[in-house]
Amino acid sequence: MKPRRLMQAHLRRLTIFTCLLVSVSASAQTWPSKLIKATIPFGAGSATDVVPRMFLERLSAELGQPIVVENRAGAGGTIGTATVARAEPDGYTILAHSSAITIAPAIFTELTYDATKDLSSALMIGSSANVMITSPSKPWKTVQEFQTAAKAKDASITFGSVGIGSATHISAEKFRLAAGIEATHIPYRGGAEVITDIIGGRIDFYFCPLATALPLINSGQVWALVVSTPQRVADLPDVPSPTDVGLKGADTAIWFGVFVPSKTPKDIVDKLYATGTKVLATPDMQRDLKKLGVEPWPMKPAEMDAMVARETIASAELIKAAGIK
Repeated sequence: MKPRRLMQAHLRRLTIFTCLLVSVSASAQTWPSKLIKATIPFGAGSATDVVPRMFLERLSAELGQPIVVENRAGAGGTIGTATVARAEPDGYTILAHSSAITIAPAIFTELTYDATKDLSSALMIGSSANVMITSPSKPWKTVQEFQTAAKAKDASITFGSVGIGSATHISAEKFRLAAGIEATHIPYRGGAEVITDIIGGRIDFYFCPLATALPLINSGQVWALVVSTPQRVADLPDVPSPTDVGLKGADTAIWFGVFVPSKTPKDIVDKLYATGTKVLATPDMQRDLKKLGVEPWPMKPAEMDAMVARETIASAELIKAAGIK
């Protein structure tokens, strides 16, 4: 190739590269300039819907652009998650998920995405506890009494969840293994149905999200035996933690966070993190989170990515130990 043509070819490549850099930089600087779509991969009304939806409403106001929330439930959250994993990485499609994102890979072996590779963490909203609830009509009032009864009944004990692999299921399985008991899992379509059967005494226990459990406990409709977190929760000071009752390895924290497709420009992720963190720090947001039993959990995107990777491995080990399929 002649020197002049070679120079022209280099200039063309340089121009294209420069245009790409300018395009990426401009998109990050102007983001968001239009409506943002947020997917929640669970049904409306659940804790995994209510908490992120409340946060996203305030995030929308702070960003100055509407955020339209869509519930795409099914298959343990994997249907909605797959949609975002395949989306254009431009910051206009985001995912509001929970700790259940670390459980699905061990249960659904033919996923069309890899959450640790196809999605990136943007920010953590906060964490909460599940509470083991039972009907007041049952003959146990403490965890120790429940363990004794469960061992005597030899696997006739039953527990409910909002689906195989859900946080309510995993909390119960970790408790069951730590307590050394057998129990039959009964998955439901939603939390309302589980609670109805708990109150009616048709199933024996349920690890219910704290926000949902509190009014039921305070009204005497259900009895609380233990929380799922390593420490007691402020709203239920008299209810022990697994540590208090010697159940090593039974604790689980339920968390809620925001994810984006993995190739989303870093500047956009940084702006989403900074704006979201600002929202979470406001007194109104902290007050409303507390009402739902959620504690803000400040965490940078890279730290959250590392935590998701660790929990995905730990969840796989638990699924195998519990024999969940």
